[in-house]
Amino acid sequence: MVGAEAARLSLTNLNMQTTCGALLSELEQIWTDIGEDEVEKDKMMLELEMECLQLYQRKVDEARNTRSFLRQSLLTKEAEMAALMGSLGEHNLQFQTDRSLGSLRRQVAFISQMVEDLRLKKDERAKKISEIKSEIEKIIGEINGCNLQINNGKVENDDFSIRMLNDYQAQLRSLQKEKSKRVHKVLESVNEVHSLCSVLGNDFVKTLNEVHPSLHEPGLGQSTNISDSTLEGLSQMIQKLKTEKRKRIQTVSQVLESLTELWNLLDSPEEERKIFENISCIFGSREEDVTNSGVLSIDTVKEIEAEVGRLTKLKASKMKELVLKKRLELEEVCRQAHIEPDMSTASDKLCALIDSALVDPSELLANIESQIIKAREESYIRKDIIDRVSKWEAACAEERWLEEYNQDENRYSAGKGAHLNLKHAEKARVTAVKIPAIIDNLMSKTIAWEDERNMHFLYDGVRLISLLEEYKLARQQKEDEKKRFRDQKKLQHLLLTEKEALYGSKSSPKRSNSLRKPNGCHAYGNGNGFMTPGPRRISIGSATPELLTPRSYSGRQNGYFKEMRRLSTAPLNFVALPKEDTISSFASISCFEPGSPPRG
Repeated sequence: MVGAEAARLSLTNLNMQTTCGALLSELEQIWTDIGEDEVEKDKMMLELEMECLQLYQRKVDEARNTRSFLRQSLLTKEAEMAALMGSLGEHNLQFQTDRSLGSLRRQVAFISQMVEDLRLKKDERAKKISEIKSEIEKIIGEINGCNLQINNGKVENDDFSIRMLNDYQAQLRSLQKEKSKRVHKVLESVNEVHSLCSVLGNDFVKTLNEVHPSLHEPGLGQSTNISDSTLEGLSQMIQKLKTEKRKRIQTVSQVLESLTELWNLLDSPEEERKIFENISCIFGSREEDVTNSGVLSIDTVKEIEAEVGRLTKLKASKMKELVLKKRLELEEVCRQAHIEPDMSTASDKLCALIDSALVDPSELLANIESQIIKAREESYIRKDIIDRVSKWEAACAEERWLEEYNQDENRYSAGKGAHLNLKHAEKARVTAVKIPAIIDNLMSKTIAWEDERNMHFLYDGVRLISLLEEYKLARQQKEDEKKRFRDQKKLQHLLLTEKEALYGSKSSPKRSNSLRKPNGCHAYGNGNGFMTPGPRRISIGSATPELLTPRSYSGRQNGYFKEMRRLSTAPLNFVALPKEDTISSFASISCFEPGSPPRG
């Protein structure tokens, strides 16, 4: 390439020399034709040479200036390139001009292109850094509660290196993460405030405006405030609303408790209770579970309090009826537990006290309710023995049924239902055999109960041990009476046999079976002539005295049994034994007419 350039320059010089020589020859020929003298020719040649020299000199000077300018430009570009590379942090880039490019113009053009590329790169990076810094300043402003951009993203230093860009990007990511956390926390707090306001019936917008207006509806150019003061304000507002919620829950629970008591007291219908069904869920619920809208609003609290006031007035007007109703409830609890109710709160006395206005009916009601609670507690601790007493009474009932069944002359007939009565009789016999063991077990349980509590076990006002001892004595007397009766029957049969042997037998007309009605049997047969035994009481003077169970004992209302309700450990004789002796029995038998049936 250099050889070709030299050849081109040589050819140009050669052409110039040929052209200049031709022109000089032509000029000399013209001068000859004109007739110029030699002096004049030399003078004009000298001028011509001087002009050529000046022209060359001027061109040389211009060329020198151009070379100097290009060299200066090259140095300037190199310095600018070095500055750009330093600003961009690309110190490892080889920026020295390639001297093999030849001319200065090529060198300047080459480095100018590099400088232009570096300028564009710097501008692009500066713009990127400026945008990142603007975003950083914006987020910092939001976090600090100020939306003004302090420096508009302008980079104060001349560092646009990758390291600086990475630092800004890292700072931006950190701030974005912090902003995201704050925004999430603000949204959670706002949602919680909304939930609490919904439950309490408060104005949500007004509540948020107390913290910061941007939380409800951000304005133009203004984002949701996420500053520390806003977060702190939301936290304080949530705490305030929770405290208010807790207070209202306590208030509503107390009012609901009173309302429930009044409902139960006044037997309020379900229609009235369903009105407050949505509020009743608060009673016994945890604080965090109370989320129904408006359930704790001021209007709701006033509505419940108004209902309590209305029922309280209604209660005052029906207090006498309520007190008597509670007294009946107490008597029912005592009846089931077989304990004597407190006679100081008897119905007639309660009516007298209420009518006289000497005692507050509420106090009477509270007194009766406390008695009901005590009676239920006592019923619970007496339950085991009461159940055993019920078992004893059931066994006694089965025994009485068996006795009446055995006295039925038609019990073995082939009538309808006879086999069922036979099965019932077998079960009744098994149950009757167990009665002594039931009595002994009940007595041991009762004695243990009395020893444990150092008090008597009363059954309808009478000591149960006394009843059990009396029953055992009566049962023994009954067995003895049965045995004596059987012996007497045997003796009567023996005397009758002897009489028939002495005087002979005499037939007696048969009685009509259709007119006979078995003793102790009720006419509720099955239509086939079979009579099912019904319940029957045997008089005290009969051959088999009646055994008094606690139920039958407590049911007797005559003066004798009222007197026997006193607590006494001495066993009493409830059976009136026959007074006639063996001689009178013999006499009565010997008075029979021959052939007449004996009276038994």
